[in-house]
Amino acid sequence: MARNNGRDDEVGRRGGSTRPTMTDIARIAGVSQSSVSLVLNEMSGSRISAETQMKVREAAHKIGYKLPGVRHDRPEEAAVEKDTIAFIVDEISTSPHPVVSLDGARDHAFEQGFLVSAHATRSNPDLEDAVLRSVLRDPSIIGVIYATIFTRKVQVPDALRDIPTVLLNCYAEPRQHMAIVPGEVAGGFAATAHLTSLGHRRIGFINGEPWMDAAIDRLKGYKQALATVDVAFDPQLVRDGDWLPLRGYEEGLELLSMANRPTAIFCGNDLMAIGVMEAAAEKGLRVPEDVSVMGYDDQELARYTHPPLSTLVLPNYEMGQKAAEALIDMAVHRKKLRPMTIKVDGPLVVRTSTSAPLKNG
Repeated sequence: MARNNGRDDEVGRRGGSTRPTMTDIARIAGVSQSSVSLVLNEMSGSRISAETQMKVREAAHKIGYKLPGVRHDRPEEAAVEKDTIAFIVDEISTSPHPVVSLDGARDHAFEQGFLVSAHATRSNPDLEDAVLRSVLRDPSIIGVIYATIFTRKVQVPDALRDIPTVLLNCYAEPRQHMAIVPGEVAGGFAATAHLTSLGHRRIGFINGEPWMDAAIDRLKGYKQALATVDVAFDPQLVRDGDWLPLRGYEEGLELLSMANRPTAIFCGNDLMAIGVMEAAAEKGLRVPEDVSVMGYDDQELARYTHPPLSTLVLPNYEMGQKAAEALIDMAVHRKKLRPMTIKVDGPLVVRTSTSAPLKNG
């Protein structure tokens, strides 16, 4: 059987119509995509062997790849490859949550042949304007994921009006964009229902800051779960926290010092739950025999507490995946997705910090 020159195979895989990409070149040459970029962009200082450089250039020539921004004799050949999603977020270094969302978006995008560029604005209007100008000038950008560090209502910049945009961990009114947010009511319900299913009826709740959307919705879920087992809501069992271990410790001490103390405490995040476990130890109470402790977020440290912490996953990774998927559907596959808010639920993770009470409260 006669062998072809390799280009027909690549065109066949792409359906014969998609513009060649650096991913195609990397596959043919057997090198990484970053090596392809360094070679084709003639980046100085890259330690890439002459043999590898030759392989990359031969593969690029074979499939007819043209570098973005290079002038060609034919105007139709001057089009830039649109292969990048701009991920714009207000904060990224002060919490693990936006980083995990970025990971989800990046991984899904790369599987589909796209890259993600990240831009942190630090909630600085001037910096955000500069980022938006840069993104909108970049002909390789297919669209924008506009994200926030905590779930909240946003004013979408006017500059994004004419470019495909998906909101991540935020929403806008009136609803004009697809928005991906965590299902916080469902999360608060699932965490509390886990405790009621074990037989707890007197359940303390140390929430986050009461003005935050996450805290408001988790409290709703807590109340709904109690109502399903005919337990009246007792405001004396609810405390406002600040997401930090010290506040969890302080509020935990108060709850555990009550004459009719709770048999379980649900915390708005894992850090406050660690504070509650410290308070329980100080009171001479065992976890979970004397008091069950439930967290929220499933941060890495939840696996290493003593005992390991039962918690509920905040689905940041899945949210990032869904945001990238929706954006690619809109910008590349031209799907008409109506503006809506998609709530992503996180699974319950049961470890050994929760168990049935020694006696029902």
